[in-house]
Amino acid sequence: MKQKQTPQRPEAALMLSADDVAALLNCCRRTVYRLCDSGRLPRPIRLGALSRWPRSVIEQWVADLSDTTTTARK
Repeated sequence: MKQKQTPQRPEAALMLSADDVAALLNCCRRTVYRLCDSGRLPRPIRLGALSRWPRSVIEQWVADLSDTTTTARK
């Protein structure tokens, strides 16, 4: 009997798709690409036709962004 594969949740994935990044940032997929094109979001790694972001890079980017925002408010 073949076991059914469960889809991987974004919080458990090491590499994130644009949809996963959008869900983490609470924005749409197009915004992820716009941020990337403007240089405000780290560039993805290309795997053939796929674009993927390492989870650690996105988490660090969010942490750096929140540190900058907190520092600017002081």
